[in-house]
Amino acid sequence: MSKKVVVIGGGIIGLCSAYFLAKEGNEVVIVDKSDMLDGASYGNAGMIVPSHIIPLAQPGVIHKGIKWMFNPKSPFYIKPSANSELVKWLYNFYKNSNQTHVNNSINHLKNISFLSKELYQNFAKENNSFLYDEKGLLMLFQNERIAEEEIKVAEISKKLGIHVDFLDKNGIKNLEKSTTINAIGAVHYKSDAHLSPNLFISFLKKELLKMNVQLLTNTETLNFKFFNNSIQEIITNNGIIKADSFIVAAGSWSAKILKKLDIKLLLLPGKGYSFNVPKQVESPSIPSILCEGKVAVTPFNTNIRFGGTLEITNTNDTKINQKRLKGIVGHINSFYPNLKIENPKQENVWLGFRPCTPTGLPIIERSNKFNNLVIATGHAMMGLSLAPATGKLVSEIVSNKKTTIDILAFKTSN
Repeated sequence: MSKKVVVIGGGIIGLCSAYFLAKEGNEVVIVDKSDMLDGASYGNAGMIVPSHIIPLAQPGVIHKGIKWMFNPKSPFYIKPSANSELVKWLYNFYKNSNQTHVNNSINHLKNISFLSKELYQNFAKENNSFLYDEKGLLMLFQNERIAEEEIKVAEISKKLGIHVDFLDKNGIKNLEKSTTINAIGAVHYKSDAHLSPNLFISFLKKELLKMNVQLLTNTETLNFKFFNNSIQEIITNNGIIKADSFIVAAGSWSAKILKKLDIKLLLLPGKGYSFNVPKQVESPSIPSILCEGKVAVTPFNTNIRFGGTLEITNTNDTKINQKRLKGIVGHINSFYPNLKIENPKQENVWLGFRPCTPTGLPIIERSNKFNNLVIATGHAMMGLSLAPATGKLVSEIVSNKKTTIDILAFKTSN
């Protein structure tokens, strides 16, 4: 039976959830407090990365994080705060940063990633207006220690059936012929893909409008009305909306919204930056990550997008840290000596907040407290990569269907 479903959050997770819910014949309303023109989905690198099978919480990350804390240009930073939520998040992140957690997570991340890629392929077969392309991903490195780390992960990936090539300097040169790269080697994940995030979101919105999905912008969820264990309606600044089911997919704002239902979610925003430069005579043609600085590089039709940093902070922190921006630019020029990228002007830098869980895994689940509430958030830097699969799983949960993949790893106690 079709239902009326309210999706709170108009980012890529909310849009994909609405898409698959509408495909099932449900009446869907999306509410978002913004104008839905500039969220975390818009400025990301546009990478679809089945290669990313290791969660953020992993052995060694605490030690590395402490070291990076004292480097103003490092790719990772935690803004010091006496906030109890930060303390709890850090404690849980510490508890999860072990090999057992990694081993338990790998297959789940692989399964949801490949499901998402398959769904992207299906979208592209219908209408590839968003420039979906499968050129893989190059993990480029400049020193032996990083090389060892990346090769170790790639060996695990290879055993799981992910297509991997190991490249030396000459191998990089033969593959990436359009620019000079200063690296001792690379891992080429041939299973990965990329697209234009802005064009994909535009495509999704058009598809949603065709299916009569309502997109209510500048509409903030102020409160909920519920009876026993069932939500009846949401109260917004633009009125009351009743529905049969409710989805909270509001990215870094999800925890704040769920607090109104007395649901505590350990979720913190990870601030990141990106900027575009026009393509030059020498420009990379294959999406890459510059491992030493965790900088993402994505070539599009007419420009290249560079993105980086993960600053665990709060959503009020909208200041651009110039030192970290310089760190990104420094790594770009180190790897691509002929690009000669300059520090971008502040008005040309995009910043966004990625919702980070202390497990490094997304949350996709039906609430234990309310039987008609589904939570879909916590995708960190993998929001675009995992969005279609998340949307499909959300639709299956709402319809009480058996989910396409096992989602046990993506459940909390909420």
